Amino acid sequence: MLIPLPRHLLERSGHFTLTERTALRLTPGTEPVARLLRESLAPATGLPLPAHADGQLALALDPALTGLGPEGYGLTVGAEAVLLRAATPAGLRNGVQTLRQALPPPALGDTPAPGVPWRLPLTEITDRPRFPWRGAMLDVARHFMPMAFLHRFVDLLALHKLNVFHLHLTDDQGWRMPVPGHPALTEVGAWRAESMVGRAGSDRYDGTPHGGAYTRAELTGLVAYAAERGVTVVPEIEMPGHTRAAIAAYPHLGNHPERRLPVWPEWGVCESVLGVHDAALDFCREVLTEVMEVFPARHVHIGGDECPTTEWATSDAALRRMRAEGLTAPAALRGWFLRRIASHLIEHGRTPVTWDEGDGQLPPEVVTMAWRTGAQGAHAARSMARGHRVVLTPWERTYLDYPRSADPREPLGQDGTVTMRDIHAWDPMPAGGPGTAAGSVLGTQAQLWTEFAPTPADVEYLAFPRLAALAEVAWSPARAVPGRGSRSFAARLAAHGARLDALGVNHREPRRPPPSRATARFA
Repeated sequence: MLIPLPRHLLERSGHFTLTERTALRLTPGTEPVARLLRESLAPATGLPLPAHADGQLALALDPALTGLGPEGYGLTVGAEAVLLRAATPAGLRNGVQTLRQALPPPALGDTPAPGVPWRLPLTEITDRPRFPWRGAMLDVARHFMPMAFLHRFVDLLALHKLNVFHLHLTDDQGWRMPVPGHPALTEVGAWRAESMVGRAGSDRYDGTPHGGAYTRAELTGLVAYAAERGVTVVPEIEMPGHTRAAIAAYPHLGNHPERRLPVWPEWGVCESVLGVHDAALDFCREVLTEVMEVFPARHVHIGGDECPTTEWATSDAALRRMRAEGLTAPAALRGWFLRRIASHLIEHGRTPVTWDEGDGQLPPEVVTMAWRTGAQGAHAARSMARGHRVVLTPWERTYLDYPRSADPREPLGQDGTVTMRDIHAWDPMPAGGPGTAAGSVLGTQAQLWTEFAPTPADVEYLAFPRLAALAEVAWSPARAVPGRGSRSFAARLAAHGARLDALGVNHREPRRPPPSRATARFA
């Protein structure tokens, strides 16, 4: 009943029961994982799980287990003892999530559940992921999300063995990260006067101010919290488009410095973009230098998508830059801009990431997120042919801001649907597909843009249970899972619902729900 389905799973009759007397037997280097196990189980079970040389639940690090890879693990649950082993702490952490799922669902809750026998079924598992990049993106620019909810979201990612939290921090509608020397980014750019009601192009607004920003301490705390759970936070700072909030804070960054603009209250693509003068480039480098100090992740996302060229085509300064650089059209300024910003990151030992609309002349170190229709085909193939590694993010399979069904009771979303079947039936890398031999495909992730998700409860409803399907796509090998029986995805997902219920996740009703436990906790 596990999600994602392990690579090799042998089930036997019987169980091992965790009790007050159960202790942990630890090898050197496993104490942080033991702490994660204790902290995860203590609220519901009350089990102390102390360390003891004769402990029945053993956590073992063994670098010789090279066949498990950097994130794989082996788990043996016997009637008298449990052994969880891996070559790395990352593998052990994945095994901890398997243990959590294998226990009765109340074990995942945050309140005591007395009287529940904490039984693990007798099992032998050898498991490792298909892809190294298994993620979810959350947009906190369209709608600000409380930091407590970001911690909760990390916990939900870890439970599903997703290891990348792509945090979309800036956009036309809001700037959420403080940058020393640029206080107006959060004093001005983090707040808009109102928000559009309905899809892009609507002429209706709610008249309610919206905004918020995180402190540096909150962001560094999030990074540390996620790392303890095996999740890497990958930040995204959009450029050169999707920058209206930055231009509202500092008009000289745009193409019309004499113009004062508010933070954009609309959805869709705003025509306000960064200028291509030295001040704008220097600003981006300064921002990314701060980003690199706060976020130690190897990868830093710099956007690059949906960048209108209208302002560049009518700006004397932009046209002078275009001619000085030998470019043939204003549209070529986007690639020129991104190349310079990408080089700044590369020079500092980081790997830039862009959406797949960057031109064909970005440095080969840049990772491409291929999101457009057919992205796992033509767009991704071209990127890989140019030497780029790719994270496959086609909207019709991974964008969770689309309704999850055609049921008219579903909350408003983008025009169309992305169903559970659309996600789970998808193979990101068909046998013999482009990049399969060279390892160019890093993996895949879900995208959750928040135009239509103003609250944590809305985010959870859009994410679950579809994110469980994406987790299986990213983790499990080509899924020759029987269509019937206890190991089918449908059967496992039905059982998984009890886990989500225990966690208080808003995932069941096909309508905009009343305030839920999640809303009350994080609003």
